[in-house]
Amino acid sequence: MRALLQRVREASVKVNDQIVAQIGPGFVILLGVGLEDTEEKAALLARKIAYLRVFEDDGGKMNLSIQDVGGEALVVSQFTLYADTRKGNRPSFTQAAPPEIARRLVEAFARHLESYGIPVQQGVFGAHMLVHILNDGPVTIWLEQ
Repeated sequence: MRALLQRVREASVKVNDQIVAQIGPGFVILLGVGLEDTEEKAALLARKIAYLRVFEDDGGKMNLSIQDVGGEALVVSQFTLYADTRKGNRPSFTQAAPPEIARRLVEAFARHLESYGIPVQQGVFGAHMLVHILNDGPVTIWLEQ
């Protein structure tokens, strides 16, 4: 399971010109599910993100978690995180999980993240989405489980 996490001031997702998810300060989590991924990996990744200290304390150091600052999370399924670009110019996505498995594990990840008291919104699985991200920092972190 791969996550590209961005600390944001705000973020939203539009589908067919309608806002379907919107958050204030917190994380946008672009989440890719691979062939080898399990619900256990989803739970471990959610825990890691819940406790990740990348928000600034009063001294300006990244020392606080999303829980500490009362932040929200926006989870967006992104199979393209499993793009293999080693050969040719067209990415291969053979290591991405099929949609029926990926959808279940994205939902499981979101539930696990919510279990830490983090309000979670989601994009629409499989839809063409316009994702607005106001990155704060910028802080962007790659996580893999």
